[in-house]
Amino acid sequence: MPESCRHSLLEDAQTWLSGTLRVAFAIVLFRQAGLQTGGTPGLAFVAHYASGVSFGLLYFLINIPFHIFGCRALGKALALKAFCAALLLSLFSELLGNWIRIASIAPLFAAVRGGLLAGAGLLMLIRRQAGIGGAALLVVDPERVALSIVGALALYTVLAINHRPGRCFGE
Repeated sequence: MPESCRHSLLEDAQTWLSGTLRVAFAIVLFRQAGLQTGGTPGLAFVAHYASGVSFGLLYFLINIPFHIFGCRALGKALALKAFCAALLLSLFSELLGNWIRIASIAPLFAAVRGGLLAGAGLLMLIRRQAGIGGAALLVVDPERVALSIVGALALYTVLAINHRPGRCFGE
């Protein structure tokens, strides 16, 4: 890696804190609005909504197999970065829920702002070779990540257009 691309531990730590805080805030917005997302955070949301168990704990537990795989496939250094980012996200997603009280939020705003926050936070983490979705982000090529994002946008567009309160349900 060129010298100009190397970062100190302090720079990495600041990026991990800032990136995971952005994603955690997005999770708070999604959770407050009852929204869903994809990947391992999406699995944690489903389990959280179904069981009432904290999102942060479920997210951390769901990611364990990915961290084990990441350690074996990518090496300890990259897996450790992903583990640290996932741990921070788990903690911040729970702590922010206690630090911030949102009395009301428009779901559309939560979706757009949450998506923008999550995207910016994830980008910060990826640039430091860390991710929040287990090892998948570290082993999937950028084109597939971009296609996954396009797929998520398409899915949410279909839901937003076709699944609204008061719409007919096959009548």
